[in-house]
Amino acid sequence: MSDRTAVELFAGGGGLAMAVHRAGFRPLLFNEFAKRACETLVANGAVRVPEGETPWIPAPGDPWPLIEGDIKDVKFDYLNGKVDVLAGGPPCQPFSLGGVAKGDEDHRNMFPQMFRAIRQMRPKAVICENVRGLLRKSFEPYFNYILRELELPYVERKEGSTWQEHDAVLCERIEKDDVDSSCRYRVVVTPVNAADFGVPQVRHRVIIVAFRADLPDLEDRVARFEKLIEPQFSETALIHSIVNGDYWERHAEVPEKIRQQVLARLPKTLPAPDGKHPWRTLRDAIKGIKGLDGRDTELPPIPPEFLDRKEHRLGGFTDHIGWPDARIYSGHTPNELDRPAKTVKAGVHGVPGGESVVLLDDGSHRYMTVRETARVMTFPDYWQMQGPRGEKMRQLGNAVPVLLGEVFARAVSEALDGAE
Repeated sequence: MSDRTAVELFAGGGGLAMAVHRAGFRPLLFNEFAKRACETLVANGAVRVPEGETPWIPAPGDPWPLIEGDIKDVKFDYLNGKVDVLAGGPPCQPFSLGGVAKGDEDHRNMFPQMFRAIRQMRPKAVICENVRGLLRKSFEPYFNYILRELELPYVERKEGSTWQEHDAVLCERIEKDDVDSSCRYRVVVTPVNAADFGVPQVRHRVIIVAFRADLPDLEDRVARFEKLIEPQFSETALIHSIVNGDYWERHAEVPEKIRQQVLARLPKTLPAPDGKHPWRTLRDAIKGIKGLDGRDTELPPIPPEFLDRKEHRLGGFTDHIGWPDARIYSGHTPNELDRPAKTVKAGVHGVPGGESVVLLDDGSHRYMTVRETARVMTFPDYWQMQGPRGEKMRQLGNAVPVLLGEVFARAVSEALDGAE
């Protein structure tokens, strides 16, 4: 494989950036607006670009340039033709149905900036991750417009025109098929549940990947990519592993009483085996998943007297700090250890709906620690989150699970191989 390069926009706490890097792409640039997220990126190897200066193009092993600030102020022309993959999760704030119908777009929508970056860099491929809400029926017309913009990013929207007017132009150009292939992209949209890709968390998202249309044998490359992102994990396989005992071989310490409680919650009629790997569970994440970043070391329990917001360096792990006052009530149910965790959200404490509360084997419950949450997001234990607890949880809730991003980035890399 050749030396491949990447740029990460809206980098946040670094989930997708790390995923792309682990897939073999050398980072040329990060951009992020949030102060604490930038501190996290710097703590893990990025170097801030002095204000007003053009970033350096790093050689292999060089520090990763980070432009801290508004993407609207960043110029990407210096990277033209040098980028294999442009990655990022553009913030796409909710649009009311009435607002979209009127053409009133939220100024926080950053997809236009993503398209500007594409025009200036001309990457071979683009990876975007976003919330599953983009697929809701009421948003469908605008989402299809976003996809057409990604397909024809060089057909720019005229100043003052509505999105509907621009969409009509895009539809006409697509029908005419009169845009040069070097200025057009082949778009693939994939709704995903992160648990289906080995992440110990139920997390529904949509991943949009685009390949530049002038790559040779494009459809063969796309077919190869789509085959490589087929889910390899399933709830069905988890159910079978619990019933046949394979799951408990990894967790021999679990009392028989707990095993019987877990079995009692399973369907009375088992689904047919599907040949996939079992979903990974919260208990798997806390114990450590062998072969995944070497995380085969179990996180120690948090004694009740340590639910005091203090760093006790339990087992030598950072961010494994007990937090008091976790509650369970209707609509605020906890995570179960023998299921994938609930979706990590970007709330102040990451707790809406009980997503950050875990029910323990002894019947007690507590908030999950930042380190446990990072494992649920498949961040390695060495990754250093910066800021107070709430900011760390916000970064994790906004991130792309590293393992999910890596599956897609590796598939993009293999699709690009030999397609220069």
